[in-house]
Amino acid sequence: MSYTVGTDAETAQPGFEKPGEKLALGVAARLSRYLQVLIQARKMGKETISSQELADYTHVNSTQIRRDLSGFGKFGKRGVGYNVESLVNQIRKILHTSGQHNIALFGAGHLGTAIATSDIFADHGFRVVAMFDVDQGKVGERIGPLQVRHNTELREVIDEEDIVVAVLAVPSAAAQQLADELVDAGVKIIFNYSDALLQVPPEVTVHTSSPAVDLLYALYFYLT
Repeated sequence: MSYTVGTDAETAQPGFEKPGEKLALGVAARLSRYLQVLIQARKMGKETISSQELADYTHVNSTQIRRDLSGFGKFGKRGVGYNVESLVNQIRKILHTSGQHNIALFGAGHLGTAIATSDIFADHGFRVVAMFDVDQGKVGERIGPLQVRHNTELREVIDEEDIVVAVLAVPSAAAQQLADELVDAGVKIIFNYSDALLQVPPEVTVHTSSPAVDLLYALYFYLT
């Protein structure tokens, strides 16, 4: 079941559920940000949260937040706010992220180790089930609950674990070849922590995460 909020993600009034249509990109991005804040609020023991609190943490206007959420039902109460647990569950349904999703992690260096031993993905229903590296000195090493495998095993593991998401914490020079192998193995989503500009078929989604880009974004709003 899919949802839509119109074609102009920033200005359109939110629509209601229409089978076969997808969320506008801007709304999907904002809902993901709301979900991140809600999960942290739940960890802090908060049972309710207001649209203004969500605005403070996400830097999205509170009116926009209420507009985004009102298109999918009545979640909040005036003067009380939103129930954190309920809203987490509802947004996960809207984003189709309910349940468990398996991830393969590539790169057992400092960044890969940090990812493997943190709850950054687990909080959102993603489980790192396999970790790979090409360095024979790292293969067989145990990092958190995972034992590092060699990249030559990736196709077998991806099939066995039904993996559609791969996280690349590898040097930029190695990223494209690895991406090609992952696409051939059936991976549909690649989360890229390298600086490489990956070329993949249109049916594969690449998201590149760069702290420098995020810093530039934050600096722009500070300076303006």
